[in-house]
Amino acid sequence: MSKMKPVIQIALDFVDIDRAIRVARESVRGGADWLEAGTPLIKSCGLDAVRTLRKEFPGKTIIADMKILDAGRTEVEIAAKSGADIVVVMANASDNTIQEAIEAARNYGAKILVDFMEDACTIERVKKIANFSPDFVGIHIPIDQQMTGNISFDFLKQVSRIVSIPIAIAGGLNSENVVDAIKAGASILIIGGAVTKSEDAEKAVKVIRRAIESRTSIKSELFKRYTDKNLDEVLSKVSTANLSDAMHRSGWIPQVRPVSYAGKFSGQAITVRTYPGDWAKPVEAVDIAQSGQVIVIDACGLAPAVWGELATHSASIKKIAGVVIHGAIRDIEDIRNLKFPAYASLICPQAGEPKGLGEINVPIQIGPVKILPGDWIVGDEDGVVCIPSQKVAEIANRAMDVLEKENRLRAEIKQGGTLSKITHLLRWEKPK
Repeated sequence: MSKMKPVIQIALDFVDIDRAIRVARESVRGGADWLEAGTPLIKSCGLDAVRTLRKEFPGKTIIADMKILDAGRTEVEIAAKSGADIVVVMANASDNTIQEAIEAARNYGAKILVDFMEDACTIERVKKIANFSPDFVGIHIPIDQQMTGNISFDFLKQVSRIVSIPIAIAGGLNSENVVDAIKAGASILIIGGAVTKSEDAEKAVKVIRRAIESRTSIKSELFKRYTDKNLDEVLSKVSTANLSDAMHRSGWIPQVRPVSYAGKFSGQAITVRTYPGDWAKPVEAVDIAQSGQVIVIDACGLAPAVWGELATHSASIKKIAGVVIHGAIRDIEDIRNLKFPAYASLICPQAGEPKGLGEINVPIQIGPVKILPGDWIVGDEDGVVCIPSQKVAEIANRAMDVLEKENRLRAEIKQGGTLSKITHLLRWEKPK
């Protein structure tokens, strides 16, 4: 294990250089040691991104995250000549490519970090590459893996036992877990979203620095990932808009809107299929539902009402989280007085008859959205979204990522920008 003093490296994974420079300046004021031209930035702006960072921060170590897989000599040469002190080569690359990259780096006064990700994360591969004498090795937890909530330093611990060169760790680091990464053997702490999505990058770096120097975890409200065990916490933070964005602009249950809004709600679905006006199965579903669940009723989007105050009262007593009705509801004033979340596509005073012709806990479909028993339902003032149960942790984490990025954009707007200018909207419009 290397005795190198812990280094904070900021991964500038932007697609616009001006936003990257703004965050880099804030980060340096906060005490960041190294600055990384992230792969998205290099792909978007080319090696001018590295040149700009070198010119702006002449005394800082600049990393070019080229993710080299082929043409190692050429890519290291152009990165080094652009001002990179360290160039990233993937452990998935061939042995020849990695060796050529290391040799080229020696020729051009740069250093090489070999990045281990996905299938390359084996001890056998680490041992082999260590024999090539790179300057650093990096353990990279991919973003798509982070979104499942699976952030582990187990492989880092294994690597730290067999290499003597400094080890970098990237993927989901924040002020809560950065000390764990150091204890696991990391010397280079590559911080991404915990800084680049922060409203105040300078403050974010200072908090992480304080955690490192005190060797004490500091609680973070954002920039962490969740598992199925703490879904309620993350779903309470994100909006239905965040969730829909995380599902590639899908998941919204059409035609239903809040008729009794009592704050954001979420819970697993008890599904009901019934006929317009047949309120037997919706009422019976109250008996089946558990505390915290949501009753979702498909009544074909038509009147008469299949839900009213008495059903609401029963659901409220059982602490059911809410009701979503593709159909009609009545007794709105009473339901609002009960402060019970109720969403429906129609309001009417007329009720139907309890004929019992429907089904409970069967797949239903409202517009383009298929809802299965156990899927997660989230509602707020914008409407309701359905999250497939098998992907709920991933989607919740992606929604947090959306929220965090929006927080940063909001901060930049407050500093005098506009959404169009900050995001370079015209630049990224599809050519006509």
